[in-house]
Amino acid sequence: MTADPLLTPVLDRLDADLDAAMARLMNLLRIPSISTDPAYAEPVRQAADWLVEDLTSLGFDASRRDTPGHPMVVGHGGSGGRHLLFYGHYDVQPVDPLDLWDRDPFDPEVQDTPKGKVIRGRGTSDDKGQLMTFVEACRAWKAVHGTLPCKLTLFFEGEEESGSPSLVPFLKEHAEELQAELALICDTGLFADRVPAITTRLRGMLQEEITITGPDKDLHSGTFGGAAINPIRVLSRVLADLHDETGRVTIPGFYDGVAELSDDQRAQWEGLNFDHKAFLGGVGLSDPAGEQDRTPLEMLWSRPTCEINGIWGGYTGAGFKTVLPSKAHAKISFRLVGKQDPHAIRTNLRAMIEAALPADCSVTFETHGAGPASEMDTSDPAFEQARKALTEEWDVEAAMIGCGGSIPVAGYFKEHVGMDAMLIGFGKDDDQLHSPNEKYDVESFHKGMRSWARILAALARD
Repeated sequence: MTADPLLTPVLDRLDADLDAAMARLMNLLRIPSISTDPAYAEPVRQAADWLVEDLTSLGFDASRRDTPGHPMVVGHGGSGGRHLLFYGHYDVQPVDPLDLWDRDPFDPEVQDTPKGKVIRGRGTSDDKGQLMTFVEACRAWKAVHGTLPCKLTLFFEGEEESGSPSLVPFLKEHAEELQAELALICDTGLFADRVPAITTRLRGMLQEEITITGPDKDLHSGTFGGAAINPIRVLSRVLADLHDETGRVTIPGFYDGVAELSDDQRAQWEGLNFDHKAFLGGVGLSDPAGEQDRTPLEMLWSRPTCEINGIWGGYTGAGFKTVLPSKAHAKISFRLVGKQDPHAIRTNLRAMIEAALPADCSVTFETHGAGPASEMDTSDPAFEQARKALTEEWDVEAAMIGCGGSIPVAGYFKEHVGMDAMLIGFGKDDDQLHSPNEKYDVESFHKGMRSWARILAALARD
């Protein structure tokens, strides 16, 4: 392969500057920017200010933008070429339970492990380490060429781990400023810890809490048992009826807007040789339990789900208390795909439950989150350009994949700013996100920087 006279010296710079880049990351990791705990409001601001100072040193016009919650950081730099926006978040999860950490979560260090060197500490993988891969790629480009490769907007959030309450209002207010041709998001990972991947579809989310009420008080089962309706029995039947014997969800209209995979996408996923037995075996299971006419990867990435996340009622303490409960409760969540309408599904779910109740029972609903799925327009040449760049760096054919989880910011960019997002990350399944002893592989950090440099070189030519 012919060396790229613009890219090659940038990659060389990233290799030579790796120790310094890791030292900068360590400094950011030492700031306990826990967004969910008000006691850490000042450290969150400190992390925002640290980023503003670092971006300013690279020539970005950067500033901290205060919100009713935690700050956003916005930086503008470069000119010409495709205008790209890069998003990451600098806040982190709480560290509890602290006694399960092997060291101070905010005293990061590089450790040798049987699988290679890792950076250990809170925020290493989610998302400070990932965020800094892009910043370091920009730093190397600026050091080598004296300028950035194209027009860039960097947008860092300080509330991602606490539900992003300020994000949508901020996007609406600053939509014109944040408008770009494409958003880049680094909050995902490698497929099977080895295949570089671009996530092109994210499942949406719907959450509903239900309470079924029968008698107006708990009843003695010896006095009322058999004659009085038991809300737990009613609830159990309602929940069981949400799926049929093949695993399909039975809510009317549930599959409206669910599209089939294209032949190309199906072939690419089959080429990943996903080992569902090892995947399930790692958690003590063996058989896929979803729709029986679908492959496990389809179940995880392109099919919707209905899951019961909690169920309770009556006496659940030690020993036994023979009561018929007055109320029974359940929490139900849905992962949505394609063009499924979460609000229509909520309406149909409630109607289905209400129709199933016996005369002496009533139901109340508590609304929680609701957001549609995101599916990216991969006909944009940028996606194939980025895929080739990742393949060159990792020497493994990169894939365009789905994601079973939900990353709402991608949908927010589409809805409120009018741009698609490309999700590329370098985390691994064993990074222990949100858990004690979180880590990020040094290889992921190093090759992540180099990957972004390659992607920027490819997209800047557009």
